[in-house]
Amino acid sequence: MDAYDVTPRLRLLRFPVGQAYLWRDDAGLTLIDAGAPGAGLPIADAVRAWGHAPEDVRRIVLTHFHEDHVGGAAEFARLSGAEVYAHRLDAPFVRGEAKGPPPVYEDWERPLHAQALAQLPAPLPEPDLPSVVRELDDGDTLDFGDGARIVGAPGHTDGSIAVHLPAHGVLFTGDAIAASPVDGQIMLGVLNLDRERAVASFARLAALPSEVACFGHGDPVTENAGAVLGKAAAPYRSA
Repeated sequence: MDAYDVTPRLRLLRFPVGQAYLWRDDAGLTLIDAGAPGAGLPIADAVRAWGHAPEDVRRIVLTHFHEDHVGGAAEFARLSGAEVYAHRLDAPFVRGEAKGPPPVYEDWERPLHAQALAQLPAPLPEPDLPSVVRELDDGDTLDFGDGARIVGAPGHTDGSIAVHLPAHGVLFTGDAIAASPVDGQIMLGVLNLDRERAVASFARLAALPSEVACFGHGDPVTENAGAVLGKAAAPYRSA
C-alpha cells in the first residue's frame, strides 16, 4: 500500500485496487472507505506512520458496499474501536445480511472488472464484515471536518454516497466519479447499477463547491475541483 498527503489534513491510502482516505481533525481522525479484505492492518500501519494511533480514528465512512471499499472495515474497526457508517440502502450488504446486486456491465467494462478481481485477495470462506453499521441518509451531517455533509449519489449502487466538507472545500466521491489511470481524465465511475442515475449523481456532485476532489479510483484533483468536475460532467449530461 502506498500513502501520501493530499493536504496537511488529508492522506490518501492506495491499495492494489482502489483507495481510501484519512481526514485529520484536532479531535481525531476519520477513515473514508477501508480497502479490500486484509486492509485493516496496513491501514493501522498507515495511521501510525502519520503520527497517530489506530484508536485516534473515530469513524469509518463507507461510500458503498463493494468489496474493495468495505473489505478492511471490520478488521480496522476492531483494531481502532471506530464506528462504521454506510447509507441505509447499502448497510444490509455491508453487514452481510444480503448479497448486493451486481453492476449492469457495458461490454468494455467486463475485462476491466476481471482485471480488478484478479488483483483482489482470494475471498474468505466467511467474509469478515462489521456487525454494527450506523445508517446514513442524504443530507445527514457527521461531526468531523467542521460539519461533514452526506450527499446521496445513487447509480453506482443504490446507496452510494459522497462526503462533502464545505468548510474545507473537500469532496469524497466514492466511485461515482473516477480519474483515468491512463491519462488522469475525470470520468463517470464504471461498473454502475444504473447509468442514468449515475450520470445525474455526477452532475450533482460537480455542482458542489469544492477545491479538492478525492475519488475511489485515480488521482485526486487538488485545485479548482468544482470547475474541473463540471467540465467533465457536461458531455455525459448532453449524451
